[in-house]
Amino acid sequence: MANAPFLTPLAKDFSLEMTGKDVADLREAAPLLPQGTRMNVTFLGNEDLPMRLAASRAVLESGLVPVPHISARRLTSRQELETFLGALKEAGASEKVFVVGGDPATPAGPYPDSERVIRSGILPEYGVQDVSIAGYPEGHPDIATDVLWDALRGKADSLRKQGIPGTIITQFGFDDAAFLGWVEKVRAEGIDFPIRLGVPGPAGVKRLIAFATRFGISANAMIIKKYGFSLTNLVGTAGPEKLIRALSDGYDPERHGDVRLHFYTFGGIAKTAEWVRDHLTA
Repeated sequence: MANAPFLTPLAKDFSLEMTGKDVADLREAAPLLPQGTRMNVTFLGNEDLPMRLAASRAVLESGLVPVPHISARRLTSRQELETFLGALKEAGASEKVFVVGGDPATPAGPYPDSERVIRSGILPEYGVQDVSIAGYPEGHPDIATDVLWDALRGKADSLRKQGIPGTIITQFGFDDAAFLGWVEKVRAEGIDFPIRLGVPGPAGVKRLIAFATRFGISANAMIIKKYGFSLTNLVGTAGPEKLIRALSDGYDPERHGDVRLHFYTFGGIAKTAEWVRDHLTA
């Protein structure tokens, strides 16, 4: 039986994530979500522009706010970027975007990283008013830690110089101490953007561990036990309640600034929305 909902400031204005294939799940979830909830829309290699655009339109039609992803290394040309941004603007979905490097080891075009897209100056030409950038509290399996920090500083500086508000969305994780320690380091760098901490929505244990392995997230026995499941029992579903309670207990607005939650919907958007409704109050 689920515990009674608990109060946490981190749940205020939470956000979620979907792929271009999740439109039906989105429509099921929409009545469970507060109007104006941010919904990130991925930019995956097996999706095309019409699919991404249809997903962003569905988000708008559901009374939610689309945050389309722009994957720098997947872009084959400046023209492709402008075509995508133009289509988003025409649909009324270009105000907020999330610019990320993307998975390909070799860039498909002129943008080797997300900072190059930001520095191009193209985004505001198409109505972009808020740019989300990626953060990695537990590092990245293919990028050195010092490179990640240089990139974060560079992207934040470029957004400031252009007068564009920024938001940091982190990779998902299981470790509250790693999250909060990283946030303190971000603030020590003088970066005051709102930070959305990536937490997994409720999902099968095997699925969570598979995603953690894929993205280089810490999944050692101690952290897994702290999160709420065991490596010796991979049956069933796990939710992020223990993690969010620990984050809430350790959160200090004076030290950590504006921090909120971003849900990776590995177990489905509707199931995540139901979980938030049943467990959290802002």
